[in-house]
Amino acid sequence: MSSGNLGPGTEPKIGPAVADYRDIAALAGLTAKTVIGGESTKKFILETTGGGVALFDYDNDGWLDIFLVNGSRLEGFPKGQEPTSHLYRNNRDGTFTDVTLAAGLTHVGWGQGVCVGDYDGDGNLDLFVTYYGKNVLYRNRGNGTFIDVTREAGLLTESPMYSTGAAFLDYDRDGKLDLFVAHYTDYAEATSHSPGDQAGCKWKGQPVMCGPRGLKGSVNILYRNNGDGRFTDVTLKAGIGAETHYGFTPLVLDYDNDGWPDIYVANDSTASQLYHNNRNGTFTELGSLAGVAYNEDGREQSGMGASAGDYDCDGSLDIVKTNFEEDTSSLYHNHRNGTFDDVTFASGIGVNTRYVGWGTGFIDFDNDGWPDIFIANGHVYPEVDRDQNGSSYRQRKILYRNKRDGSFEDVSLRAGPGILLKRSARGAAFGDLFNTGQMDIVINNSGDIPTILRNFALTSNRSLSLQLVARGSNLFAIGAHVTVSVGDHRMIDEVRSGGSYLSQNELRLHFGLGNATRTGKVEVRWPDGSSDTYADLPANHLVILREGNPKPEFSAFHPVPPMYKKSE
Repeated sequence: MSSGNLGPGTEPKIGPAVADYRDIAALAGLTAKTVIGGESTKKFILETTGGGVALFDYDNDGWLDIFLVNGSRLEGFPKGQEPTSHLYRNNRDGTFTDVTLAAGLTHVGWGQGVCVGDYDGDGNLDLFVTYYGKNVLYRNRGNGTFIDVTREAGLLTESPMYSTGAAFLDYDRDGKLDLFVAHYTDYAEATSHSPGDQAGCKWKGQPVMCGPRGLKGSVNILYRNNGDGRFTDVTLKAGIGAETHYGFTPLVLDYDNDGWPDIYVANDSTASQLYHNNRNGTFTELGSLAGVAYNEDGREQSGMGASAGDYDCDGSLDIVKTNFEEDTSSLYHNHRNGTFDDVTFASGIGVNTRYVGWGTGFIDFDNDGWPDIFIANGHVYPEVDRDQNGSSYRQRKILYRNKRDGSFEDVSLRAGPGILLKRSARGAAFGDLFNTGQMDIVINNSGDIPTILRNFALTSNRSLSLQLVARGSNLFAIGAHVTVSVGDHRMIDEVRSGGSYLSQNELRLHFGLGNATRTGKVEVRWPDGSSDTYADLPANHLVILREGNPKPEFSAFHPVPPMYKKSE
């Protein structure tokens, strides 16, 4: 994070509507408020972070459920009244039921982020939740409940830490999911400096919470899965190193298409990192050499969230990163030779400088086969509302539509009232909540109830959802790489744990098919390096692909729940 004078911004053009996003959270039953520190002022930096969200099918019924990370306040809460995170079960009718207590997810404290993965290979997705303090690994029992196995799994750190983003990955391709955890500032530093204490603790002349500049940073940690239910810290052995940063979001992606997962980390106020997988159990940090550590001017940025997607459909994954105000979000184009170019301004997304960006993702909102970009925003200083400078604590979202020529158009003012809704957003996750073939967006808001953005606009474009089932322990195929061809148009994506901002998207992959009724060739490179090829998959279906099995399983998309149909 940083401070200073608000830079110029360009308002998007008005014109015909391209989408009709509306907030359906209250109607869907998501009513619990997320607490992240004070609401009128923030005394410490701890009160500004957190708020991850996960979309995953915890009960294996084929419908996405929602988990929202909750925080706390400096003064605490009376015994029994502490806020917990919340798990909402999908009722399969357009609504959700809060099942937090029944599921046993009652841990309290300063929650930050979340990721999911089946670490023990039993066919049930487990939850890893990061905290300012001690993290928690919840093992999914497969009966609708979870149990805290943090200590037994070897993930209970000796000292409390300020953990932020996390992701499961099989970095050594042994078939078992390992775990990467990023950390922000030193634990004690997060509550050690009062507003106005130092030069960096002022914003436009007003005393505000301190940091992260001037505070001690922290380190990333890599845990290797031993295969016996326990993990071992292999950070130094794997070459992750002991250099400190202000780490937020780890993004796992195979950026060089060699079949081995690499790790990008969006860091606040320090250079972002790119850990290249050496395919021998070690990594080499190549962020500067690859061109993704800084912006095009060689300047450190205040990175928050990150996502990967092939926006120009050239067969390699590109990276979008969100940053603080007076800066733009960053778009890095993959050159397919191990390097990237910062194309933020060339691509047209360098037009917004007055927002503080957090959760982000490549989402094909109109199912035309070209990934668009969504960004959730919200300031860290409630004090901005007292200063007439054009900024605000609660901010609208940004939607960039892919123009299919390597550039984007800001269509935020033409995408419905949900995009214009002002909140102090943090984590965002993307998934097809109602199995209709259209991606929804769930946002965790600081000091408010969540937002669920549903596009009410009808489109004639078709889509395809792929659920991958791998052999061995990594049943949910985290790390699998998929290529879908429609004519001469090729799209790629990967099954990924973590990302956005401290959040978890659904593990099924979604591809817009435009007006095509069937796919051409569909190629799957499984996490173990094997591959399968399919063809002629029908549009508007969820298709299950099992490793080594040539026969896909098909389910037609469901109709839109009546409550979410656009009234004419």
